[in-house]
Amino acid sequence: MGLIEAVYIYNERNNAIVTHTFTARPPPATTVLPLYLAHSEPRPSCIYLTATNPPTLLFSMLQDGLLFLGPCSTDTEPLVVLEFLHRVADALEEFLGAPLLASKLEANYDVIAQVLGEMCDGGLIGGTEANALRDVVDTPTWMGRLLGGVGLPGTSPALGPSQTPFSGMGSGGSGSLTPTLSTAGSQIPWRRNNVRHTSNEMYVDIVETLSVTYAPSGRPLAAFANGSIAFTSKVSGVPDLLLSLRAGSGPGAEKVKRTMERPVFHPCVRLARWRDHAELSFVPPDGRFVLAGYDVDLLDPSASPLSAKAQDLNLPASIEIKTGLGATGSDFEVRLTVSHRFYTGSTGASSSSGIGSAAASSLSNNLGARPSTLRGNSGEAKAPALEDLTVSIPISSFVRNISDLRATKGEAHWSPGDTAIEWKISAKEAAAISSAGCVLRCSVVGESEDDEMGTSLSNGMKASTYDYDDDYQTDTPKPKSSSNNTANNAAGDKKKTRQNAVLMPGSASLSFGVKGWLASGLKVDSLVIDTKRSKGLGEGVRPYKGVKYLTVSRKGIEVRC
Repeated sequence: MGLIEAVYIYNERNNAIVTHTFTARPPPATTVLPLYLAHSEPRPSCIYLTATNPPTLLFSMLQDGLLFLGPCSTDTEPLVVLEFLHRVADALEEFLGAPLLASKLEANYDVIAQVLGEMCDGGLIGGTEANALRDVVDTPTWMGRLLGGVGLPGTSPALGPSQTPFSGMGSGGSGSLTPTLSTAGSQIPWRRNNVRHTSNEMYVDIVETLSVTYAPSGRPLAAFANGSIAFTSKVSGVPDLLLSLRAGSGPGAEKVKRTMERPVFHPCVRLARWRDHAELSFVPPDGRFVLAGYDVDLLDPSASPLSAKAQDLNLPASIEIKTGLGATGSDFEVRLTVSHRFYTGSTGASSSSGIGSAAASSLSNNLGARPSTLRGNSGEAKAPALEDLTVSIPISSFVRNISDLRATKGEAHWSPGDTAIEWKISAKEAAAISSAGCVLRCSVVGESEDDEMGTSLSNGMKASTYDYDDDYQTDTPKPKSSSNNTANNAAGDKKKTRQNAVLMPGSASLSFGVKGWLASGLKVDSLVIDTKRSKGLGEGVRPYKGVKYLTVSRKGIEVRC
């Protein structure tokens, strides 16, 4: 297995702001960057550089405008290096705050050096969990920096509440770490020691991203939902939690397993409990983290509750595109329809799409506040809210102009040079859309519109020639018959129709967000604290629990034509 040789971080101007070498002699940051930029976009995350000596594998990652590069001259597992780069970015966000900015990195080189030194030693990956790094990385506050400047020890977040700000520290100032700190890691690798919170609370956020493709006939070719379960834990001590899920209205663990295909879990999840009961039993890290991820095949009737028929997914919004309209086929229109069950504001059946009916008495999905309680709140749930409706229509590069751009609802925008028409409908306007939907219609103008004039004019002169004595002919020209004019017009219209067919869009995509509804039908059934396994929580403490559901489509619904 290969080693992590170095990590290079570049700012938006491609200047190296962090260079940290772990082992060997990797190519310097100024050498690998031009070789990386020589590849055309989109650049792959793994590039084989033959121009270096020895040849090097270059792994890359972009986050918040910063470029992370990791060179490796030996045989290694690509996913290991790429995952390490992602862990480095997550750890820096934990210590410096999100988003990662070049100015933050430049002002905290001491913290970055400690983080990278703990995460990798001699090329071997060490502790990468942000909570565990909190116990061994010293992040001096402004008081610590002041005391360190006058030769006094500062403070460290690794110190427990029972320690004084100056106990357990050496005489080297705020940047020194004693051996007791480096060996005082938590028994649970992903959780800090001595976690204390004045208000104990837990939040569950389930987010699903839609990816649906429709054929020109309207039949769905592929329909998937990629979900992630984000968990926020602000609980003192070491809580042991049990999260139960429900898939639609069907009970049982097998239904949940069929819905959540290819699941991935945080290391804190006990896999045996998942295999046997499809429940998530875990000791959470402190703070916010991704508990699990999964995929859902929406065309599988046994896994998706959207529709009994695979032909009708019954999504919150849908689009239909028609091209080649008008006398010469220069017009096209896009029709948007929405499902008004997301605007009724009722609580009965419509709210059950956001929360399980079995858990409705204990789970109020009040999306206006942060977030609904999972314990004993009798408030009624709001209907799922559809918002941020945007239709994007890619435009061919042969289109010279778009005329008569008109929409019955919302605002549509296109400027010369844009690659797509953006049609945005606000939530208020979407609520007023009738069952017939709203329409965007426009006409395309291509370069072929002036072809006939271009052939007849050359430098301002007529391209056709005639004899001088033609002006002196006494014979008057015979008028063309009306049948010939009709035939010529028909031939011209067919030619324009063929030319405009090339200018028609080939697809349209839809973006939206729905609060309080999941495409997979997953719901949080219960969130229970195992008091026998938990430690340090305190008697009689009942943490506040909340849940949120969100489904988004970032140009994920594509309709081809």
